Amino acid sequence: MSHAPTSQAPAGLILSPNLREAGKRYFRDFTPGDDFYEALIDMHQGLSDEDSERVNARLILLLSNHIGDIAVLREAMRLARGAQ
Repeated sequence: MSHAPTSQAPAGLILSPNLREAGKRYFRDFTPGDDFYEALIDMHQGLSDEDSERVNARLILLLSNHIGDIAVLREAMRLARGAQ
């Protein structure tokens, strides 16, 4: 069975702030990013360094699968690597 995409592929990596939560109203542009960062930190609470690395790897794979566009993922990897 083929799993062909049913919608157009994204044009490219979105670099402007793009975080939001459905049904939630924000009063500051940075608030959704703060909410995400807090959730990311909470995800690591109580984990060993090794377990945190595993969770990060699983999160990357889950989100990469959700994005689905290899060109976008390659662009994100290039930018992430260059940011070091």
